[in-house]
Amino acid sequence: MQAFIINGLLLVVIALSVGLLLYSKKSSSGIAKKQQKMLIRILLTTVGLLVLQFISADLFSRLDGIRFPSAGRWIRLALYLVLYLLIGFDILKKAGKGILRGQIFDENFLMTIATIGALALAIIENGEYLEAIAVMLFYQIGEWFQRYAVGKSRRNISELMDIRPDYANIEVNGKLEQIDPDEVAVGSIIVVQPGEKVPIDGVVVEGQSSLNTSALTGESLPRDVKGGDEIISGCINLSGLLKIRTTKEFGASTVSKILDLVENASSRKSHSEDFISKFARYYTPAVCIAALALAVLPPLAALLFTDSPAAWGDWIYRALTFLVISCPCALVISIPLSFFAGIGGASKEGILVKGSNYLETLSKTKTIVFDKTGTLTQGVFEVNAVHHCPIEEGKLLEYAALAESASSHPISKSLQNAYGKPLDRSQVADIQEISGHGVLAKVDGISVAAGNSKLMKKLNIPYTDCHSVGTIVHMAVDGKYAGHIVISDIVKPSAKTAIAALKRAGIEKTVMLTGDTKPVAEAVAKELGIDAVYSELLPADKVQQVERLLAEKSNKSMLAFVGDGINDAPVLTRADIGIAMGAMGSDAAIEAADVVLMDDNPLQIAKAIKISRKCLGIVYQNITFALLVKFACLALGAFGIANMWFAIFADVGVMVLAVLNAIRALRIK
Repeated sequence: MQAFIINGLLLVVIALSVGLLLYSKKSSSGIAKKQQKMLIRILLTTVGLLVLQFISADLFSRLDGIRFPSAGRWIRLALYLVLYLLIGFDILKKAGKGILRGQIFDENFLMTIATIGALALAIIENGEYLEAIAVMLFYQIGEWFQRYAVGKSRRNISELMDIRPDYANIEVNGKLEQIDPDEVAVGSIIVVQPGEKVPIDGVVVEGQSSLNTSALTGESLPRDVKGGDEIISGCINLSGLLKIRTTKEFGASTVSKILDLVENASSRKSHSEDFISKFARYYTPAVCIAALALAVLPPLAALLFTDSPAAWGDWIYRALTFLVISCPCALVISIPLSFFAGIGGASKEGILVKGSNYLETLSKTKTIVFDKTGTLTQGVFEVNAVHHCPIEEGKLLEYAALAESASSHPISKSLQNAYGKPLDRSQVADIQEISGHGVLAKVDGISVAAGNSKLMKKLNIPYTDCHSVGTIVHMAVDGKYAGHIVISDIVKPSAKTAIAALKRAGIEKTVMLTGDTKPVAEAVAKELGIDAVYSELLPADKVQQVERLLAEKSNKSMLAFVGDGINDAPVLTRADIGIAMGAMGSDAAIEAADVVLMDDNPLQIAKAIKISRKCLGIVYQNITFALLVKFACLALGAFGIANMWFAIFADVGVMVLAVLNAIRALRIK
């Protein structure tokens, strides 16, 4: 029965290995070459073991001769040793290096001692060598799954972050040549044409244009640049041709920094990982000492205090079994893997988490504080209403758009968008911009004034106050008041849904901080269903409000701040966890925030919390499952109930199950 089960398992391993190898040939990004080589080693070892299972010891005994009476036995041992070295040479190498470095007590040392000890027992008793090799084989299978899971999450991150510019334009003999951005030296002049991405940070030396910086800062309004202005990589050039002197190497670009940030996230360990590291540091030497005591003390006690035989072989076998069972692979491997998989799964969803410690903190968040502009609103101005207009509404918008046609101010852009028709600039003359007031112009010979209440007072034109929330543009046509236009920031379509999703996720309190006026802030908060709002705040005031909220919360709950990652850097740093909305590419955002969202969709916050809680749930499942099984099996091994085969499944089986459980963190519904 045991032979049937063993051979069945070996056949399953062969089928799995062949299937994975075929998959790797079809999928160029499926399995790394190093993992393919390990699969081949696993396959060859398994096939070798299966073949040797069908060759009985009696067949080898026929090779015995007069000159070499035990030739068959040693040939059989040699064949098994070849398989042992084929599957385990890297583990033996790591164990040797660990001993030389003084880092003895790790899983490689345990596997080496246990398998060599099992081989030694089999040689002495002329028994089965299969157990020792099977221990190493199934351990390597577990390691392969662990490496595959890490590789998969890394590929998710790399695919997600493959957004950097593919080339840079260099002018050579009057012609533009495309070269690899890595080849551009600091101080070189590069050319960026309309529609292209700025490949490297630098300073504009010639030309002027508008830049789309939404991928970097979350700011939807274009940014105008001219000679002497600094420019960061990743912006999209919208209009004019630019010549830029580079100030950084491509490797120091903002997109590259984010990729490095995520791939190095494992250096920031969570409390759970720290616990496992400390646990393994004390646990491993403790079980080694316990195994030595198990091998020596019972036989000595039998010799000294009883008449029964010492049974050294039996107790040594139990000690070796105890060592195999005690190997803390499931904990040491699966817990960091769970966090790495969680980070990889989050990255696939466009959520960059700097480290597993932040993932753990995010899972405990109960209070979320928002900045308003660019976070809950789009930062884009739009005409919402026209009030007290004695003339046709469309005509008033035409007057306003034409009067503001020479301005690049966001208010001007919103008026032109509201008019929605091509503007004939020849209709406009005598444009005069009065700073802090508005614009005066002649449209088709008619005087038009567009501005705030200060402009109306300056022109001595009676006007009507507006009680709507937003920016009010008062209009006067031919010296008479013609009504006012209400312009306000647009709330993101997903903002209200995002707040509701957070409350369903167990967030106890939502707060909004803004520098806007109280009526605007309260209107937005009421529309979105936010619990508390604080308005007319400077950056320092926001820090004070967060300090107060931190003092009010319980020690076990965490506070997250969500901002644009640039102006809100002080608050992002002070909160338990800082989340930057659409801040990719900004050095300030990368340094200040703990979590960076690839886009500016606030719905991603609830998803990030869901991912973090799923990841932590998997971590706690693995810790509980591994420890319960481990200590139960150690007791069985010490009493001789568990043999080496049981030890294999206790060690490798638990590790494989824990790793497969950890891989679930990669998949987010």
